[in-house]
Amino acid sequence: MRSFMTIRLSRLLFASAAWIAASAIPAFAHPHVFVTMKSEIVYGADGAVAAVRHAWTFDDMFSTYALQGLDSKDKGVFTREELAPLAEVNITSLKEYDYFTEARVNEKKIEFDGAKDYWLEFKDSVLTLHFTLPVKSPAKAQAIAFEIYDPSYFIDFSFDDKDKDPVKLAGTPGQCKLDVSKPGDTTPQGKRLSESFFSSNPDSSKIGALYANKIAVKCP
Repeated sequence: MRSFMTIRLSRLLFASAAWIAASAIPAFAHPHVFVTMKSEIVYGADGAVAAVRHAWTFDDMFSTYALQGLDSKDKGVFTREELAPLAEVNITSLKEYDYFTEARVNEKKIEFDGAKDYWLEFKDSVLTLHFTLPVKSPAKAQAIAFEIYDPSYFIDFSFDDKDKDPVKLAGTPGQCKLDVSKPGDTTPQGKRLSESFFSSNPDSSKIGALYANKIAVKCP
């Protein structure tokens, strides 16, 4: 059983099959959680990649689960301070999965430090998790590649289609070229796969790699 936001929430997700079945979303078809992303690649003054900033918006069903039992001063309104304990638990859980973010220079993996500057925002009935991933050893290279995905495809990540620039560059050295590949651009299969596929496929735990969101940056 996977956990993402908290162990408690994951148990709710699986234990509430009857409630989910009554909704418009199929009960147990992969994936279970949907995240819409915006990202920013941050360069330092020396021209090296220093950090990645993420803003992950969760689907409305999962947001509803996450807020169950959480007190707020004003009903239906949650401040950043009221959401701070949940944000901390989220970030702690994400660390176990390397924040579902990979970066490589010349096929060599770049390591990230623990997330910082993290906070949760509640707007339009959904939660958005904001956080920054500092690079342990800032990477100075002409080309760097990022992939964002859940290997088991429990969580579906996708860039925000409503934003013409869901990935941005900050502090780049010169005119850098940014290329963003979404899962639908490179994967012929539909994004929804039946539960039978996962149960009958021994390698299905790595199916998420087929749906990786890819960012490539090339600088002069």
